[in-house]
Amino acid sequence: MQSPSTARLDWRPPHAHYRLMRSEPQASPYRPDPAILPLAGWLGDPVEAARFPDHTLRWRNDRWAAAVGLGDLTDAEWIAHFGEFVPLADNLPGPLALRYHGHQFRVYNPDLGDGRGFLFAQMRDAQGRLLDLGTKGSGQTPWSRAGDGRLTLKGAVREIMATELLEALGVPTSKTFSVIETGESLWRGDEPSPTRSAVLVRLGHGHIRFGSFQRLMVLEEPDHAAQLIDYCLAAFPGPPPPTDAPGRDEPAVRLLHQVVERMADLAAAWMVAGFVHGVLNTDNMAISGESFDYGPWRWLPKWDPGFTAAYFDHSGLYAFGRQPDAVRWNCVQLAIALRAHAETEALVFAIDRFGPLYEAALRRRFCWRLGVAPKGPGPDAALIQAAEQAMTASGEAPDIFFLRHRGGRTTGTDDFDTLLRGYAPTCAADDRYAAAAPGLLIEEVERIWSAIAERDDWDELHRRIEEIRELGRYLGTPPEPVHWSFERGASAADTGK
Repeated sequence: MQSPSTARLDWRPPHAHYRLMRSEPQASPYRPDPAILPLAGWLGDPVEAARFPDHTLRWRNDRWAAAVGLGDLTDAEWIAHFGEFVPLADNLPGPLALRYHGHQFRVYNPDLGDGRGFLFAQMRDAQGRLLDLGTKGSGQTPWSRAGDGRLTLKGAVREIMATELLEALGVPTSKTFSVIETGESLWRGDEPSPTRSAVLVRLGHGHIRFGSFQRLMVLEEPDHAAQLIDYCLAAFPGPPPPTDAPGRDEPAVRLLHQVVERMADLAAAWMVAGFVHGVLNTDNMAISGESFDYGPWRWLPKWDPGFTAAYFDHSGLYAFGRQPDAVRWNCVQLAIALRAHAETEALVFAIDRFGPLYEAALRRRFCWRLGVAPKGPGPDAALIQAAEQAMTASGEAPDIFFLRHRGGRTTGTDDFDTLLRGYAPTCAADDRYAAAAPGLLIEEVERIWSAIAERDDWDELHRRIEEIRELGRYLGTPPEPVHWSFERGASAADTGK
């Protein structure tokens, strides 16, 4: 888990900001707020959802439906809104396919945009945070690029599994809100075909991407970019930059600092989860700092920095161990897209904070997953290094390793066990998780899908999701980024900087 090279990490005073969705949502009344409408004329295109031959409800996330006031919908109402896309009351009048560009495997592509999805609705939760409902597999748009605009049912099932386990492991992630099977037969080169089809709805903080700003830079639309900066600062409020940051009062500089903080924490969360996203293009990076849009993801079968998730990632650009550098590179592209709105020195200063923020987040999250109290940057870094060496030597899956040592449990005499004995546990070890991994290795994913594909048996999926949610309750609330700790008045020592 080597960090990109950067500069210092600075203390910042308390400040209000948005919090990512926690693992146990709070019920809230329905509070529609289509805040994106003033930007809609140049940020997206009005589209119509595909008309599907069938609508079979396969997944409704009632936990998160309650958090946005939609938990009381009947199944028929659910299908009307999330299968036929009848607009929600007082919300967006119709779907909006967002426009953006992006670097795909570091090659710039100006022909992107929502090609099989759209923004469907926006609402506030119990904490007043703005949340989006977006789709995947909802039909063709002006940005489909000869694609059919559809999603396979297998892809939807995989996204359910990915988001549920990431949420349990404390990773900031979108939530799979709904999956409806649509009765079409699809042909795909990477699946046995014909295969079943579905439309998916995800819940997330926002669908504004790094590529949204890249598009406005290339098209030379600085006024629209300024409006989008203001929208993001309002939708995802965050702390001010460090007191010595140049240009700290400029909106673009404030936004970049906030994004760098969020993305450094997200990269650390992936690494501690042993998760490989697979496609870290700039159009898959959200300004909100959430992980989303899951395609060829994998969990590590063993500790291997070179492990890749995408069969088409021939160079290993987005391999497990290269994810922090990939995320930092993407932050640099966002900084480039903001150059018309801030001085270079101010943007470079923000980017230079990524490394220390990443390392602080890595230490914090690593100790959380082990269930021990951090001791400080030096000892915690040594513990992480020893853990990596122990996993490499044993070939043990990271999930098993973490749970076997949860609560400071030691089982041997190697360097890692010796160091771990010096840490104070923050939780009791639970034998239910000490002998078996909760992770979703590819063999289990395929087995769960086979039960659905061959026998239409969904019991295994639902059983596994309940086990994952129970794991999330066992692990508890994940650690918050450094500036969140300061909001509650923590000292610098408490944050492990």
